[in-house]
Amino acid sequence: MKRFSLCMVLYVVLGLLGLNEIALADSTRRYGCIIDGTDREPTGDRNGRIIVSLQYTCRVADGLLRDAGITGLSVSEWDNEKGRYLASIDVYRALDGIAIGQLLEGTSSSVTEDNGAVGIAASGKMVFKFASGSLAALSGRTIKFTTKLINSRQFELEFTDWPEAAQPE
Repeated sequence: MKRFSLCMVLYVVLGLLGLNEIALADSTRRYGCIIDGTDREPTGDRNGRIIVSLQYTCRVADGLLRDAGITGLSVSEWDNEKGRYLASIDVYRALDGIAIGQLLEGTSSSVTEDNGAVGIAASGKMVFKFASGSLAALSGRTIKFTTKLINSRQFELEFTDWPEAAQPE
């Protein structure tokens, strides 16, 4: 009986270690995001140029990080259909961890359907200026991001180069 119990414990431990290794191998993270608010201000210096601020919240839908979330604010300059990010700050929350991400560079463009703008697509780089607890491995790391439009109020935020060590165990 002791041998059977020991085998079961080893089987479960090895299985959990195997699942952990599979999860650690993925360096891409996807968040479903909702736009909470926007504000548009004309710059006044030329026609078609505006400053847009965007507040959003994001959640991981499933997987090991399903309880993780982001609250963010970004500011971009738009000249007709093309945008350039001026600033963005995100607060990342996970079980027993917090991190602060800051934009390094980013560009965006309008997504149109039936000759009308329905949202934006964006890409760029950000750096984690602070991270602690379960997210401490993110501190000082630079990662790339892209967005994909879902509808006029929702988008998917995808990070590549996500540090493998930043995964919960």
